[in-house]
Amino acid sequence: MTIQHTRHLLQNAFNLTDTSHLVIVGEGVTGKSIAHFLSNLGYGFVWVDSRIAPFTENTFSDATHLFVSPGVSLSEPFIARALSEGAKSISDIDLFASLAKAPIVAISGANGKSTVTTMLGEMALACGKHVGVGGNLGTPVLDLLSDDVDLYVLELSSFQLERTHTLNAVAATVLNISADHLDRHGNLADYAQTKARVFAGDGVMVINQDDEMVYVMRDQTRKTLTFSTKQEADFYLNQNSLMHATTELMSLSALPLEGKHNAANALAALALAHAARLNVQACVRALQSFKALDHRMQRVSQKFGYSWVNDSKATNIGACIAALEGYDEKVILIAGGDGKGADMNELAPIICEKAKAVILTGKDANLIEAALNRLPTIIPAYHAYDMREVVAIASHIATDGDTILLSPACASLDQYQNYQDRGNQFAQAIEALPA
Repeated sequence: MTIQHTRHLLQNAFNLTDTSHLVIVGEGVTGKSIAHFLSNLGYGFVWVDSRIAPFTENTFSDATHLFVSPGVSLSEPFIARALSEGAKSISDIDLFASLAKAPIVAISGANGKSTVTTMLGEMALACGKHVGVGGNLGTPVLDLLSDDVDLYVLELSSFQLERTHTLNAVAATVLNISADHLDRHGNLADYAQTKARVFAGDGVMVINQDDEMVYVMRDQTRKTLTFSTKQEADFYLNQNSLMHATTELMSLSALPLEGKHNAANALAALALAHAARLNVQACVRALQSFKALDHRMQRVSQKFGYSWVNDSKATNIGACIAALEGYDEKVILIAGGDGKGADMNELAPIICEKAKAVILTGKDANLIEAALNRLPTIIPAYHAYDMREVVAIASHIATDGDTILLSPACASLDQYQNYQDRGNQFAQAIEALPA
């Protein structure tokens, strides 16, 4: 696509012209991607980041278009005022969706979206497709644009979806809803409503039949595929097999991932692949060779005969619950961090059911312990300052064959650079244990 043609499309879609006053907010990965994209097309813009210099009224006073990075709230006063005075909010997803020639599959949800996005990307590759995989995971969407791509597979967060208006995916899913980012979205209903924006347009809706808040999102006028690990659906788990209607696709034992919740992820990926018209046999082969993502139910060590599992990406309650529900035997759970305003009373019952002990750390460790103390079941709870102390306690209380699961149910930024840093420090602390 030529620059002139691209500019023509953007003028028609967003009224972007040489006289427009464009403001990019945020100098992170998304902001850099937008700046590179606009610069290549010859547009001028102002680029600001409050972490570098405070916002000023002059920057936003005559803005016609705002490109606000997902990490920045639209309720920030200068931004909110500019929008109320007529500035148009455009996301990188909007720009991408207006220009992408190949079909788009969009994946959102509180948990599992990175796994499902990666699964589907590998399925498409196994089918011989040129696939662009990115969004909230990995490559920013504007960097994926290419005339050679056959299929785009995008992971989309609630922060991205709340400012996206032009998406029309050929297939889309919200994998699940659980309390997350309530410090930004206010309440669970608003969070779910934001997630449901992934279903904009007229593509196939892939619906989790086991999640009530997702199931009510279905539109009876749209083509819908369902998936379930608890009951019969279009794609479902029948005892120990992944099924499509009456056809057995693969055995659960052939899925090389920890935890039954990954069966739900595989079923969702298969449903999306079906909606995108990918070859089912090639998709099954891709699943059978799939490797766990870093920091997502990743067995990092068998030291001392214990199974040490890094699920540091479990940054909310729902992810931790899903991880615990995937085990038949009781585990030693490591949890804590920044709970982001979530109600830890929702987490406590599953900890009592699935954990033989819990090691708590981080900013909201006491909130988790208080929730546990409200229940009649007594579970040993230990407190640790850092990951070395966490791992030392775990190695001391574990017995042969135990699983020690880092699934924090909280964000990491109270103590670590990110969830990757937290998971890496976990693995490093295990490695540093004396023989």
